[in-house]
Amino acid sequence: MPESFALVRLLNALLMGVEAKAFQSIGVAPAEAIQKAIKVNQALGLELLVAAGLIAFFLLVRLTLSADRPNPAQQIAEMIHETCGGLADQIIGHGYEQFQAWVTCIFLFVLINNLLGLIPGIEAPTVSPWVPLGLAVPTFLFYNYQGIRAQGLIGYLKHFCGPIWWMAWLLLPIEIVSHLARILSLTIRLYANMFASDMVTLGFFSLIPVGVPAIFLGLHVFVSLIQAFVFMLLTMIYLSLAVSKEH
Repeated sequence: MPESFALVRLLNALLMGVEAKAFQSIGVAPAEAIQKAIKVNQALGLELLVAAGLIAFFLLVRLTLSADRPNPAQQIAEMIHETCGGLADQIIGHGYEQFQAWVTCIFLFVLINNLLGLIPGIEAPTVSPWVPLGLAVPTFLFYNYQGIRAQGLIGYLKHFCGPIWWMAWLLLPIEIVSHLARILSLTIRLYANMFASDMVTLGFFSLIPVGVPAIFLGLHVFVSLIQAFVFMLLTMIYLSLAVSKEH
């Protein structure tokens, strides 16, 4: 992606300078060091903007918190909190509160990144496969960590072996592959759907630039919302399976 934003150019100016110096310190020529330095692309720049925006929003809500006269930002935050909390309570059950911040942030982060594709000239970060992968891997690590934390390493590994001990040799590798496939599932589902939505919208904009594309912009909003919801829902299900005492 091109460096469309001042933030991306600033990050590249700062980080590439550090990387170039690091390469030069081990004997790499200056020109080659600049080529080896990893460039920040537009997707990462937009992700950082979204993360900063969410942090600023929740700081605003916290600093202006009022029980008597809640402002619009607080009302929106409470609505999101109650919706995600109610769903987490149904799926995860007892103790869902400790996971609510994670699943709520996942939902908002994915949703906003998806919706950025509605802005002319901007490609949604989730159209890049590295962004969904970057969300899927921490989610995978998080639910496994919570499973080990809740049940202990041995207790958690018993889930992979199944209820019949003499079948453990067969079930263990199957369960390991199944869990690793969840990373691929989360990544491809989000990436493929958002890529397809962007291509359909772009195609109709090219063919009929007036009127009809508005319908597909609405479709893009719907797909963005559904994909963010599904990502959050699957995260809740994985957490529920990881921390539950029985399967």
